[in-house]
Amino acid sequence: MRKHLLTTTAAMLLAMTGAAFADMEAAKKFLDAEVGDMSALDRAGQEAEMQWFIDAAKPFAGMEIKVVSETITTHEYESKVLAPAFTAITGIKITHDLIGEGDVVEKLQTQMQSGENIYDAYINDSDLIGTHWRYQQVRNLTDWMANEGKDVTNPGLDIEDFIGKSFTTAPDGKLYQLPTQQFANLYFFRYDWFNDEKNKADFKEKYGYDLGVPVNWSAYEDIAEFFTGREIDGKKVFGHMDYGKKDPSLGWRFTDAWLSMAGNGDKGIPNGLPVDEWGIKVDENSRPVGSCVARGGDTNGPASVYAIEKYLEWMKKYAPPAAQGMTFSESGPVPSQGEIAQQMFTYTAFTADFVKEGLPVVNEDGTPKWRFAPSPHGVYWKDGMKLGYQDAGSWTLMKSTPEDRAKAAWLYAQFVTSKTIDVKKSHVGLTFIRQSTLDHQSFTERAPKLGGLVEFYRSPARLQWSPTGTNVPDYPKLAQLWWQAIGDASSGAKTAQEAMDSLCAEQEKVLERLERAGVQGDIGPKLAEEKTLEEWNADAVAKGNIAPQLKIENEKEQPMTVNYDELVKSWQ
Repeated sequence: MRKHLLTTTAAMLLAMTGAAFADMEAAKKFLDAEVGDMSALDRAGQEAEMQWFIDAAKPFAGMEIKVVSETITTHEYESKVLAPAFTAITGIKITHDLIGEGDVVEKLQTQMQSGENIYDAYINDSDLIGTHWRYQQVRNLTDWMANEGKDVTNPGLDIEDFIGKSFTTAPDGKLYQLPTQQFANLYFFRYDWFNDEKNKADFKEKYGYDLGVPVNWSAYEDIAEFFTGREIDGKKVFGHMDYGKKDPSLGWRFTDAWLSMAGNGDKGIPNGLPVDEWGIKVDENSRPVGSCVARGGDTNGPASVYAIEKYLEWMKKYAPPAAQGMTFSESGPVPSQGEIAQQMFTYTAFTADFVKEGLPVVNEDGTPKWRFAPSPHGVYWKDGMKLGYQDAGSWTLMKSTPEDRAKAAWLYAQFVTSKTIDVKKSHVGLTFIRQSTLDHQSFTERAPKLGGLVEFYRSPARLQWSPTGTNVPDYPKLAQLWWQAIGDASSGAKTAQEAMDSLCAEQEKVLERLERAGVQGDIGPKLAEEKTLEEWNADAVAKGNIAPQLKIENEKEQPMTVNYDELVKSWQ
């Protein structure tokens, strides 16, 4: 993620007031300088919320608290602006460290295994919800807010206002994490090129249907073929963009719901049940029973293999040659350079990079030449399935953190997600967590410059985008298997089928070890007996489920597109 130029308001405020000066004057200076009317609350409401933080923090004044997150624009704003402001207002000295995403998970694992309190709170992805629920090493926030943490829980927190609360709620109905940023992966396309009369006429003549936002992968493929090699504005352009370097980020590319976009797993929002988008199946007690089709899973089923084959085919035929050797962070800004017609899988955390003045993809008036839209789905996809991934970096309190330190850290977590602050924070990072923020007039005004991001998040479509769910019993152990297996397919060392066969077998080895160790009790893995794909498919259909599906012989379905402007109108 690119660095965002952050204001020094809060740092100046801290210098002016001194860390021990915890009263309303510091809060008012912060509200004047940083928040203003960029808030879901009016000024009286803002001041009332700040007064609550001042009062609740008094027992912890002078305490030094350490929290950690990955480095993205939203967390830079929290670390560099909001942490000093919180210190000035409350007297609790916050150090908010910014490190790599993998390093956050490593620190978390170390604290889980050692019991040593490395950090007082973590912002870690809700992808770990299945891990946290099964290992029971984090405080469940539902009970925390009602009991030990009641005296430090903001009465105006309003959990119902958080649009990602279902992502951080386990099958026991308890909330284990509090979202502080969210972003989706969406379809990106050049709105100006798609509306060019010559492009529209040439496409219609060649393919027999209208150029528009692809509803399915067949249409995406046609559009990729149409634009690749076409000359626009004196440049040869490409119809697709992706990345393929054998690197940990290649794993996210696939665990972040690529298989569900193809039609892997079962119906279900936020995640498929009983088979999820990783292809992991659980029984009626939420115990993982398998990953391979031989145990009723879908990691190596026809839908998953099709997903990998299309990834490989499109990369080779329609993406810039350099894409094969790129990582996630290297490939992310490429569409903003003006040579990419569309991209199936674009993380909206890059939006700030796509709207900078002077870019080839931005008009002189600051409006984008591109748009975001819902991603198209593969031939195995059925209505009612999830359709894409949404990241939800979320506050997580470990049980190994002493209670007073956890309380002080919880105050900071609520401060940076508060209704007072969230609208302004969302304008900086464009990672929405609250409905009240999405409804704010300032985003209605800014929407035309954000290429459909606001319209998507205000629409019912967003419900089909979700993080990894609770079927994954140990995210750190299982996630690292993906990039190695997919990397073998990407490099040509294995076929797509061989790579997914290997991946599901390695996942089952982890499930088997967890089962033998019994560390997750009666919600941990319990592997099923092996049967054929046909037997498991018949069993699923008899129960009203889908996965694992049988192979569809003709995987090139009838292509479909939709007019973008009509799509946006339908949401309203």
